[in-house]
Order: sequence, then C-alpha cells, then structure tokens
Amino acid sequence: MDVLYFAWVRERVGAGHEHVDPPAGITTVADLIGWLAGRSSGHAAAFAEPERLRAAIDQKFVPLDAPLGRAREVALFPPVTGG
Repeated sequence: MDVLYFAWVRERVGAGHEHVDPPAGITTVADLIGWLAGRSSGHAAAFAEPERLRAAIDQKFVPLDAPLGRAREVALFPPVTGG
C-alpha cells in the first residue's frame, strides 16, 4: 500500500510518501501507525502522539480505528482548519 504524509508528519518522516507491505497482523489505521513508528527515528517522532493525527483510506476520511481492508492508499496528516 502507498502511505502519504502531509505537513509536519511529512517533515518528521522525511518523505511525502512511501510504499509499504505491513505484516498480516496490521488490520487498522492505528495498527499501521504503530508499525510505521518503528521504521525510523523520524517515523517515531511523527507518530509519537497518534491522537493528534487524522487519516484517510483511499481518499475517504476515517477514524484511526478504521479497518484497513484492501486499502491501496492511506494518508496521514495533522488536523486541518479552513478559513
């Protein structure tokens, strides 16, 4: 699956996207975040407070406990405000 990072998440990870193949036990967005946190120190910094993150699966906003299912793309980003 492709994982996209935005704003300070991208800055901390050091990339705007990456292709990953999580293990079978990773079934929710929250599981994915926890697994990604172990990939590097930048990932660990980006995902240290997962409650501060928002997510989208295949361009649809979802809660962090949403199942990944057959997701092709997961986007992770901080809350956004409009004006």
